[in-house]
Amino acid sequence: MIPHCTSTKNNAPTPRQTRERGDTSLGKENRTGRRLCYRCFWPEAHCWCARIHPMDTQTRFVFLMHPKEYKREKAGTGRLTHLSLTRSELHMGIGFDDHGPVQALLAAPDKRCFLLYPGSDAVNLSHEPPPDAAGDGRETVVFLLDATWACARKMLKLSPSLQRLPRLMFTPRAPSRYVIKQQPQDGCLSTLECVHEVLLALTAHGLDRYDRPAQLLDLFQAMQDFQIQCAADPNRGGYRRQPYARPEERTAAAGPSRRRRYLGPIRING
Repeated sequence: MIPHCTSTKNNAPTPRQTRERGDTSLGKENRTGRRLCYRCFWPEAHCWCARIHPMDTQTRFVFLMHPKEYKREKAGTGRLTHLSLTRSELHMGIGFDDHGPVQALLAAPDKRCFLLYPGSDAVNLSHEPPPDAAGDGRETVVFLLDATWACARKMLKLSPSLQRLPRLMFTPRAPSRYVIKQQPQDGCLSTLECVHEVLLALTAHGLDRYDRPAQLLDLFQAMQDFQIQCAADPNRGGYRRQPYARPEERTAAAGPSRRRRYLGPIRING
């Protein structure tokens, strides 16, 4: 059974914590017979921890991860991004109005909280800084929903406290670099790429210091290179057997944009 919410603050869960939350695949053999690293949740033989060098930022990033991403997404970037930032937190759940650590951040008088989620009322960081972002000494906190568009909308619908946050967005400086996944629409990025863009924008406004901008992208590329290498190995099971097309060569999905569909207005329930 998956608990409603699980949290980490850049620390690996202990075996006892793993057992208490009912996750029997961590720290022991998973369904493929491989042992997983407690920290990055990759097989121990391919653990990424030695390649991750956490960066300090002035902004605190809070990753709200849907259980599907937390448990099943081996190519997801949210956890790798979290481990790469010293000032970050990761919380698993669907609704967060009863989540203690999240609500404590929202209520803290020394925090200024924003939600990274596009919309007509969102401040575009590519053109202007966040409102009231400098001068009063409060820490800027950016919440990110780490999920598919459908799951992210559900998370937001079940979390009125997040709906009330001022929103941030940005105009991507480059198309998504995600080779092993197809984005639902132009302008959609992975969680790692979103954090990269936000840090670039905040640094340009003098609100943060992003001294090693290549680090996140290099880690992202290394993770994808590993997946592509595995897919090309005929002796490995569980991987696709067709080459990945370059993002610019892919055909967009037919029908209405899922991104537009899931960015419609959400009624606040309180």
